[in-house]
Amino acid sequence: MYLTRRNRITRRSAAIRDMVAETVLTPRDFILPIFIVEGKDTTEEISSMPGYYRRSIDKTIVDLKDVWNLGIRSVLLFVKCDDSKKDNTGLESWNPDGLMQRSIKAIKDALPEMVVMTDVALDPYSKYGHDGIVDEASGMILNDETVEALTKMSLSHARAGADFIAPSDMMDGRIGAFRKALEENNFTGTGIMSYSAKYASCFYGPFRNALDSAPGFGDKKTYQMNYANRIEAINETIQDVEQGADIVMVKPAMAYLDVLREVRNAVTVPVSAYQVSGEYAMIKASAERGWIDGEKAMIETLTSIKRAGADLIATYFGKEASQILNS
Repeated sequence: MYLTRRNRITRRSAAIRDMVAETVLTPRDFILPIFIVEGKDTTEEISSMPGYYRRSIDKTIVDLKDVWNLGIRSVLLFVKCDDSKKDNTGLESWNPDGLMQRSIKAIKDALPEMVVMTDVALDPYSKYGHDGIVDEASGMILNDETVEALTKMSLSHARAGADFIAPSDMMDGRIGAFRKALEENNFTGTGIMSYSAKYASCFYGPFRNALDSAPGFGDKKTYQMNYANRIEAINETIQDVEQGADIVMVKPAMAYLDVLREVRNAVTVPVSAYQVSGEYAMIKASAERGWIDGEKAMIETLTSIKRAGADLIATYFGKEASQILNS
């Protein structure tokens, strides 16, 4: 038998496979989510996310110096708000002396070149655990009132020195409102990474445990997207770009690779994807039981996310994956 094409030639050795690899994963691809708590010298492991921690600002700075040395250049900040400061207005979220605002300033002082992105949503500050202000008579999430509160929150992050605000709330019209407010207040260098296609997913559970931000009633399906829909994600993303988003995001990642590819094909701005807490926890739990090789699963899934079209990947595996990629 005579073959004109032997496809296995380019798979023959590791060196050849690396040479012709279509997708190359590096630490520069990662956005590392960070959980911050009040206090000093505090490190708390998150029970539902083995190997992941909430840290006080001082401990966060120490950790981020190691993160920088691994080659990771971007972090996404989340803060755990004290219950005593939670209400139905979001007031604490734009407190200039709040935990988020102090965290931004401390990180930019210690690591000026680190790209600091900040979560913009009300659920960590809400006594109801929702991403918006609740109409207490009907239980509905109020869109326009929420956008007003989130605009104040966004401006407070910009004043503190955030490089990008990252709205995860999925309220209608919020990107345009944020861009307008940033421009009018001379924060013309502050970027917006929009959670443009954020689905109402079951994979957020460990994250909500980490921040004590689970909804106190109902669910988030009136503002987060129906996971049965694909075209809707494209429409949402294009609208965000038209309103001024600099980077768009698909969340979660692994169960939405088809959506990620569609978004990448539809827009010309950078596209990010969020490998969320449930995806992290599944791999960790399976690896702990010896059912899969955790390191290989980590790298394979991250590579699949980049192959599907992500320019940037928010992942709790950032540090571990970077250590492997650097070795």
